[in-house]
Amino acid sequence: MSMSYPSPDFEQKICPPEQLAEKLAALPRPVVFTNGCFDILHRGHVTYLAQARALGASLVLGLNTDASVKRLGKGDDRPINNELNRAAVLAALQSVDLVTWFDSDTPAELIELVKPDVLVKGGDWAPDKIVGSAETLARGGSVHSIPFLFATSTTETIKKIRTVEGQ
Repeated sequence: MSMSYPSPDFEQKICPPEQLAEKLAALPRPVVFTNGCFDILHRGHVTYLAQARALGASLVLGLNTDASVKRLGKGDDRPINNELNRAAVLAALQSVDLVTWFDSDTPAELIELVKPDVLVKGGDWAPDKIVGSAETLARGGSVHSIPFLFATSTTETIKKIRTVEGQ
């Protein structure tokens, strides 16, 4: 007799953009929005996401689709993990309340759909260079650039693996 197990609760945090309106209405405000590839999740990512979440009552994460990651030119083999797998791993994080995605080169349309109270990017993004910053500020929201605390990246992780494999 085979046992049947329910899907994990975190799967309910994964939301296609066209179903966002209903899910957003149920989130506590202020809503924080960030976006990125989050290909191979590392300590820098999870620290950043927890810091972003602390700026509001809920965190919506806009994930680059596989096609948009490829257009970023990070390498022919990127992303390593496909968008569905990346979405599931991110949804499992306590700091993330909702994961959605965008296929365009920037998340501008998605940000206008979410209309976050707080817009966040990490690392070397100056607030005035963050896509959606002008619109968020015009709505009375705030924009933050959170420096990465840990010198790690997916690209560096891949380099390290290749070095070990002797490639």
